[in-house]
Amino acid sequence: MAGADTAVTAILEIADDGLILGHRLSEWCGHAPMLEEDLALANMGLDLLGQARALYAHAGEIEGKGRGEDDFAFLRRERDYVNCLLVERENRDFAHTMLRQLYFAAFMQPYWREIAATSSDETLKGIATKAEKEMAYHLRHAGEWVIRMGDGTQESAARMAEAVIELHRYTGELFAASPARTCAIAEGLLPDPEAVRREWDATIASVFTEARLETPEIHLMQKGGRDGKHGEHMGHLLAELQFMQRAYPGLEW
Repeated sequence: MAGADTAVTAILEIADDGLILGHRLSEWCGHAPMLEEDLALANMGLDLLGQARALYAHAGEIEGKGRGEDDFAFLRRERDYVNCLLVERENRDFAHTMLRQLYFAAFMQPYWREIAATSSDETLKGIATKAEKEMAYHLRHAGEWVIRMGDGTQESAARMAEAVIELHRYTGELFAASPARTCAIAEGLLPDPEAVRREWDATIASVFTEARLETPEIHLMQKGGRDGKHGEHMGHLLAELQFMQRAYPGLEW
């Protein structure tokens, strides 16, 4: 894999992460524990959707085959999506949602900053400059909730501790460079995910200390999303996400 195909796949990895996690956050609309949080979750979902749209449009331009946002978002099969497994995990409860958002934002905020500083692609640098600011809010908001729940009541602490045990095993894939990402790194298109691991570790350790949470020791991280190998919940998610476009072909955003 090389050239345009490499660039498209590497960009789709980041775009798919945003699309799928944005959809997960949208599932909270009308169900969040308070009105302010209902609005906050929806707005974070819109941030991620906006990032995905910009990346899909850019990937389509690089590919040059006439595919646009709708084609990438709605008209691919499950195995064609290359998002990491973390973002497709079910919401389950508010603790799982906030911890998943913390893990992801703690990675993407510095990763967007690295893209803005080092990418050879001016369009990506422009997208990253805006996205970094958005993810800084996501990181702060999710971190505050993880601390509030982890150092809260007996029930909230138990739920957050359970979320850590369930989700931490999916964080390793954030730093694993796929073949497409490896080529994109060599070509200067994207930075190495490992470049932000130390900052991610420090951020998570800081939040966990305040939240009275322990980082589990994981000997085998879960992976497969970048290869199109997803969990059973991904199919259900796509059935809902893609329904309108497949039922009424040609609709536009």
